[in-house]
Amino acid sequence: MLRMSRLFLRTLREDPADAEVPSHRLLVRAGYVRRVAPGIYSWLPLGKIMMENITRVVREEMDEMGSQEVLFPGLLPREPYEATNRWTEYGDTLFRLKDRRGGDYLLGPTHEEMFTNMVKDMYSSYKDLPVMLYQIQIKYRDEARPRSGILRGREFIMKDSYSFDLDDAGLDVSYKLHRDAYIKTFGRLGIDFKIVSAMSGAMGGSKSEEFLAPSPIGEDTFVSCPNCSYAANVEAVQVAPPEPVDASVEHPAYRVINTPDCPGIAALVDYMNNVEHADINASKLLKNILFKLDGAPICVLVPGDREVDSERLAAQLAPGKLDYFEEADFAARPDLVKGYVGANGMAERGVTVYADPRIATGTSWVTGANRHEYHAANAVVGRDFTVDHYVEVATVAAGDPCPKCSAPLDIDRAIEIGHIFQLGRKYADAFSLDVLGPEGKPVRVTMGSYGIGVTRAVAVIAEQTHDEFGLCWPREVAPADVHIVAVAWKGAPRDITEAALELASDMEAHGLKVLIDDRPTVSAGVKFKDAELIGVPTIVIVGKGLADGLIEVKDRKTGERKSIEFVGAAAQLAAELRP
Repeated sequence: MLRMSRLFLRTLREDPADAEVPSHRLLVRAGYVRRVAPGIYSWLPLGKIMMENITRVVREEMDEMGSQEVLFPGLLPREPYEATNRWTEYGDTLFRLKDRRGGDYLLGPTHEEMFTNMVKDMYSSYKDLPVMLYQIQIKYRDEARPRSGILRGREFIMKDSYSFDLDDAGLDVSYKLHRDAYIKTFGRLGIDFKIVSAMSGAMGGSKSEEFLAPSPIGEDTFVSCPNCSYAANVEAVQVAPPEPVDASVEHPAYRVINTPDCPGIAALVDYMNNVEHADINASKLLKNILFKLDGAPICVLVPGDREVDSERLAAQLAPGKLDYFEEADFAARPDLVKGYVGANGMAERGVTVYADPRIATGTSWVTGANRHEYHAANAVVGRDFTVDHYVEVATVAAGDPCPKCSAPLDIDRAIEIGHIFQLGRKYADAFSLDVLGPEGKPVRVTMGSYGIGVTRAVAVIAEQTHDEFGLCWPREVAPADVHIVAVAWKGAPRDITEAALELASDMEAHGLKVLIDDRPTVSAGVKFKDAELIGVPTIVIVGKGLADGLIEVKDRKTGERKSIEFVGAAAQLAAELRP
């Protein structure tokens, strides 16, 4: 029984100054978490119970599918991460430190290396496989801009699991087991979610899917088709490029045009239409955006009505380090004219050209001419300039055609709550993870990686279920089944707090978890507000109705109320709430 007269809890009437999103605001106000430093939070008793409830659900589903729990340290040696190059690839997001002897260590952001080495150390035969292992543990990432409370922190709890199989067919089985377990897990947690195709990025591997919780405050953007089953993170959306055509025929000659005061798309469209009588729109212009990849300049081409999605580009060029081309870079390269960059002649300038698939061979564009206040018309791909690499980098917009059925796509925001990867042999190769196969020859093991953000799930549930009064938890994860509010009044037939405690004990005996507001000096109004703020799914009021042998039961989510007999109330509610 959680008695609020003794509970380590202090609710707040005002929002914390740094609160940005509802979950952050309400979790602090309701006494679930407290800020220690940017991106670092302490969990108070109610929050700790919530976290334990979520980890219980995750653990039950992992165990049910046949995975086994282990636990690695958070403090890890440098060497395994050097072997996979992630000591470098993680860049500034990695917490690095030295021990007193000068040895290099890190605080674990994820544990693929450690799981791989553990299996290599213990297993050597195909008869040992398949095996699935998981842990629920604190992770550390030095976020540049920790924000949104526990949604984007520098320390967080995560469930990461890994499968080890003899071949790709076995990996498919392990992947599906995890996928199905995630569907059950998020369903039990009461989270509204979508499964979308995703990119593996620095994780490596082939097939990858994200579990996203739709939310207006989400940092992920995804598309879905109302006509078919297609759904994908925008980073993974693939467009249907135009069919390539012969670049040498049926095109006017390449022509350089003086275009004064036209460094931008809108000004250039106006000039081409009003002066050159071209009758074009932004989609016929070519944007040439310069970046640096591992310090070397690259030119990225997208249609003029699109932007370059830098996160999408970075994901596809990982593990290379992507930076913007800045004023100092233009000053050092006078041959790359800001506002008038063109793709032609980039090879001679030592610049690699990347292009969106819409910039197909044989298509014709208006583009920069690499001269101040000059552009080029009729610049044809394959005739006047070439593309070194095609990448999906253009921003995706609502109404773009679905890659599967061509229907207009919907676009929405979401919070990532889970991600599953078919890693393949990236980490097995790094550590030579082999087992003796059925034919007596070494076989390289293939792996899968599967993560759930446990800390993040708390915030996601709060985001999706809160209302204007406070938090509103699903019963599976709530810190209690019932929140009893004892409201004393003059002329009561008996001590109200004593009656409420008697009811609470009876409820516990019937298997219900109880939070009781037995604070003697707190007004009824404050108790009611706190009950709504804290968000336990069923509120029971022991007050004036007790004169008639009744208590009031309120459903926190719907607001529905009913009166029931005090005698037998525990058994009745237990049957209704925990059938």
